[in-house]
Amino acid sequence: MAWPENMMGSLEDQAPLAPTGVITVVSGLPRSGTSMIMKALEAGGMAVLTDGLRVADPDNPKGYYEFERVKALSKGDHDWLPEAEGKVVKVISALLEHLPADYTYRVIFMHREMAEVLASQRKMLARRGEAADAVADEELARLFEKHLRKVRGWLAAQPNIAVLDIDYNRMLLDPGPYISQVNAFLGNGLDVTKMATVVDPDLYRNRVVYLTR
Repeated sequence: MAWPENMMGSLEDQAPLAPTGVITVVSGLPRSGTSMIMKALEAGGMAVLTDGLRVADPDNPKGYYEFERVKALSKGDHDWLPEAEGKVVKVISALLEHLPADYTYRVIFMHREMAEVLASQRKMLARRGEAADAVADEELARLFEKHLRKVRGWLAAQPNIAVLDIDYNRMLLDPGPYISQVNAFLGNGLDVTKMATVVDPDLYRNRVVYLTR
């Protein structure tokens, strides 16, 4: 599935890097480059909301950058949201619709070639000793793509959410333009030089499709 280079929503006040009442969210499917962009934002000067409970491992050697309470959004756990104001937090795409509407969000949504997402997930499950072949790739890809269409439609309908889409594959091949997009989206206050040092092609270990388009 081809994703647009940049689909940005609009907010009346996007200029400050960390304005009060605004929460920056990194999202996407699991294994789509969300941890990498979290680390890049931290290097660029943003405060990140993480708890360190999920430590680095062979699947994510530079860390997961997760905040465990995010997983309880669907159960109505919103009490931690004030702590996220002015910071960036990772929220997988399946949980975005559970974000309460009384905040303003800037969402950086990561997209990765579906074959690579599936390959990366299967390797991670196999390493953990979990069933990696319960669903065929074709069916899983169909379900993920259906999910992404639903999420994109929902995001587009939210007046309190601005969205920047980032292509993980292309960012690894040529980081500069994408780092610039992220910096502009967040108010041009990031250290783009430090961000670029985090985008590490050596972590591109599940390359399945070479980009020619």
